[in-house]
Amino acid sequence: MNATHRNFVVGLTGGIGSGKSSAAARFEQLGAFVIDADAISHALTAPNGTALDAINTAFHGVVTDGVLDRAALRERVFHAPAERTRLEAIVHPMVRMTTEALMASEQARQAPYIIHMVPLLFESNNSRERIDCAVVVDVDESTQIERVTSTRDVPAATVRQIIAAQMPRDERLRYAQFVIDNRSDLAALHDQVERLHSVFVVNAKRVEEVAACT
Repeated sequence: MNATHRNFVVGLTGGIGSGKSSAAARFEQLGAFVIDADAISHALTAPNGTALDAINTAFHGVVTDGVLDRAALRERVFHAPAERTRLEAIVHPMVRMTTEALMASEQARQAPYIIHMVPLLFESNNSRERIDCAVVVDVDESTQIERVTSTRDVPAATVRQIIAAQMPRDERLRYAQFVIDNRSDLAALHDQVERLHSVFVVNAKRVEEVAACT
């Protein structure tokens, strides 16, 4: 590997139902290397996943025959900050290790830049330190509720609770260098992603040129 190579890393985030995954999919189609923190977490907690033993030790009874009862675990941690912190202390270091390995991979090095998709990007110092800039996929709360209830069969009251537990929309927007307005259709989303892709390709080249000179 070229010692002077420096990946340009774009953080991608947004509230529940904002359309982060749709934006990430389009970035990936355009050539970006996408690292999805949620997907990594789900893999770690999939049947016989590497995080399950530690989770079952901390939350006895939520794993049966190598399968995590996600609903039971969610019920135990959602309204209990101390329990949520205990779960995060198990899963987050594993997610970080996997993320670091992916960022150092040949596939990442060959891509023009990395999209690091993290739901709680701004809440995590570790995630913020990895990125060069941040993109927020933004929608209003009523759109979030409508999309999640219609596509995930989640009650509106539950969606409101999740939104309330996440960083407020206005605060998330203050942290962002770029905003994708996803209140319209998929074509409008793709148009915004494509324009940002052009910006990120240029910036990534400049970052690599600077790295090569140091």
